[in-house]
Amino acid sequence: MILIIDDDIAVRTSLLLILQQEGYKAAGAGTPEEALEMIKRSKPSLILLDLNFSLGTSGKEGMALLQEIKQYDTSIPVILITGWGSIELAVQGMKLGANDFINKPWDNENLLQSVKTLLDLQDKKAGHHTRKQLDTLYDFSHIVGEDPAMLQILETIGRVAGTDASILIMGESGTGKELIAEAVHQNSLRRNKPFIKVNLGGISTTLFESEMFGHVRGAFTDARYDRTGRFEMAHKGTIFLDEIGDLDPGSQVKLLRVLQDRTYEVLGSSRTKTVDVRVVCATNKSLRDMVAAGNFREDLLYRINLITIQLPALRERPKDIPLLVKSFIRNLREIYNRPNLQVTPEAMKWLQQLPLPGNIRQLKNLVERAILVSRADLLQVDDFRSQLELSPVKSGNLQLPGVGAITLEELEVEMIKKAMLFHHNRISKAAASLGLTRSALYRRLEKYNIPYDETSD
Repeated sequence: MILIIDDDIAVRTSLLLILQQEGYKAAGAGTPEEALEMIKRSKPSLILLDLNFSLGTSGKEGMALLQEIKQYDTSIPVILITGWGSIELAVQGMKLGANDFINKPWDNENLLQSVKTLLDLQDKKAGHHTRKQLDTLYDFSHIVGEDPAMLQILETIGRVAGTDASILIMGESGTGKELIAEAVHQNSLRRNKPFIKVNLGGISTTLFESEMFGHVRGAFTDARYDRTGRFEMAHKGTIFLDEIGDLDPGSQVKLLRVLQDRTYEVLGSSRTKTVDVRVVCATNKSLRDMVAAGNFREDLLYRINLITIQLPALRERPKDIPLLVKSFIRNLREIYNRPNLQVTPEAMKWLQQLPLPGNIRQLKNLVERAILVSRADLLQVDDFRSQLELSPVKSGNLQLPGVGAITLEELEVEMIKKAMLFHHNRISKAAASLGLTRSALYRRLEKYNIPYDETSD
């Protein structure tokens, strides 16, 4: 049963009708006293709570009731109902344990999506599975790891992927946040729809609206053609907002609007568009510290982190390093046509002792550089140690730039070109050798404007 708590009988009646039409059992309460009595008599599966009762618009009565509900039973999910002008009030409610908030006047579809998401999360119970068991239940083929912390993360992904819950992925650079986001999409009901990645750190303030919401021809001086925005591209699918901690304050407001109302306007057009997307965000920054410093909106933080996933640094799961190295070696054997490549046990132990501040990305880079400069198929400690130096590395006629002399993007482009050449443009094989999904490889080919004639797989 869903309980609606609002002193306005018109609001209660409207919400009851919306929920009952969708097949939910629902009931209403007009006062805090009536609400508490109903909660104790029959525990609701979810509560819709209006913060403003007849005493005014301060929200004090609604906030006090929220505290009483959470003191009685913290497990009951609560969605707050408030006006856009009372967002600060909703944020206070989130701090007290509310799970989500919607604005008046609400959009029926958004409200129902929030209700469904929270009820779905209630139904998904945490389990304890081995990596082998997880792989039979979900598609985690591109994620390497058996560390207990990683298994717990995979459990969480599997549990919440089928809902529309917003997810915030946190972790140091190179820990695999994009792979986790892709795993969420691949295991969701939206898996056959678009997965659109946006690096917010690479979008200037002046281009934010054009990039995210699109523009029509003539919207500004250089707008010679209509442009489709990223949100429209992601419609019915998943949008991955990477480096969200780099977003400037003005753009944060614009993003909050579309995440809150699921509506936006194309630049240069007054027509409002509606979007249906699953939102996954990632950052290597502490957003709570940024909120405390006044650099990140607290209401935006609560909007994007219904579920938070904290990825461990690679140094915190050293037992996964041999698994990762073996995975890289398997892929690179194919790319460089060196089927006998191996790593000595001593070298593997040495790699496990490295601090690796660049995490998985740095380890992968290190392994490939060692393979490129070593003429032997059995890689020793010295083969890897030499690649940690900053100076350029030479081997015969081959010269590789040292750390800092080539960007990771440039290295990625070269890797993709080599894989496509080796596999004769067979997308499935090239993607597998690079540890990517087909869709991820297609995105990179488009992003880097790499020409290719696709061969049938």
